Amino acid sequence: MPTFYAPDLTTPTYTLPEEESKHAVRVLRLRAGDSVELVNGRGGVYQAEVAQADAKRCQLRITHEQQVPRRSYVVHVAVAPTKNLDRMEWLVEKATEMGVDRMSFLRCARSERRELKLERLEKIAVSALKQSGQAWLPQLDEMTNFDTFLPVVDPTTTFIAHLADDERTELAQVAHVPTCCILIGPEGDFTPEEIAAARQRGIRPVALGLTRLRTETAALAAVHTVHVVNLLKG
Repeated sequence: MPTFYAPDLTTPTYTLPEEESKHAVRVLRLRAGDSVELVNGRGGVYQAEVAQADAKRCQLRITHEQQVPRRSYVVHVAVAPTKNLDRMEWLVEKATEMGVDRMSFLRCARSERRELKLERLEKIAVSALKQSGQAWLPQLDEMTNFDTFLPVVDPTTTFIAHLADDERTELAQVAHVPTCCILIGPEGDFTPEEIAAARQRGIRPVALGLTRLRTETAALAAVHTVHVVNLLKG
């Protein structure tokens, strides 16, 4: 069944935007009476049928609606974007499919990418939301400085993943918390000063396994680890 993203959905009828209407009628070849699904990115899932198959204003009639509750835990990844934007787009897509709740983007001392436009990433997240059957669209935060970000997170449930020769706990041992935030550094890793600043605030260092991971791989591994730990521990 085709799925459409409708953040401004109204009931009992809804008209798809022109671009989505064109896709529905000319690409998917939907006709009056055909069934579709709508999601608003805030837990709402709606069954609908095509009332008027117009390529500019495809009108839908809502037939059923439900509210999907959030999970009992939150997965938040704060990552320093890579120089290669394609790798960040891949991360947003896969993390959304996997079920990340929030992604923050950090500007660190060793960051090669200093600015980031969210518009493209938000579109990728919406596409991944529809493809994977998710009901909640992840929150994507504007890029912020590392030292600005540290004070706004709860240090008791925030962890910093780094590669420095330091005592670290496996993330799987500490990830069973209501809101788990994992900091992932740039391709050159966090600086010793950034690691020290995080530790000074009570943020614990963690490891993500035995191998050295790329930034985007580390972020995705962190999301997966939090899910597995919470599923196993209930």
